[in-house]
Amino acid sequence: MSRDFPERPIVGVGVIVFKGTDVLLVRRGKPPRLGEWSIPGGAQELGETIAEAAIREIREEAGIEIEVEGLVEVVDLIRPSDDPNRAGIRHHYTLVDLLAVWTAGVPVAGDDVTEACWMPVDGIGNLGLWSETVRVIGMARTLLDRKS
Repeated sequence: MSRDFPERPIVGVGVIVFKGTDVLLVRRGKPPRLGEWSIPGGAQELGETIAEAAIREIREEAGIEIEVEGLVEVVDLIRPSDDPNRAGIRHHYTLVDLLAVWTAGVPVAGDDVTEACWMPVDGIGNLGLWSETVRVIGMARTLLDRKS
């Protein structure tokens, strides 16, 4: 199924990974949000659980290992067409955002991203992140703090 003008929503997983007080961010290498900083993630594949998708996406995009801690939030990304010659919905993702903690490895940009690095949570405000990304990172930080 095409990601542009899909027939139905695409299920994606976003992974909010912490190493201490730092969060893993990636610079998107493909639309939507090409060139922007984001949490890593991608589309769920047939036959894989959301947790398996999270682990796979983190390995592919950043080359690190994680332990999934749980659900943070479900976010809808719905973008209408900006093409005057084609009406409809250009992108529709249902994003399942999970909390995870780093267990091994050093971030290296991989599949679909141009950069991957640890950022202090208090420094993400100047990166131009999507407001939903900032919100779910905050929610994940609160959940992690409650667990410790």
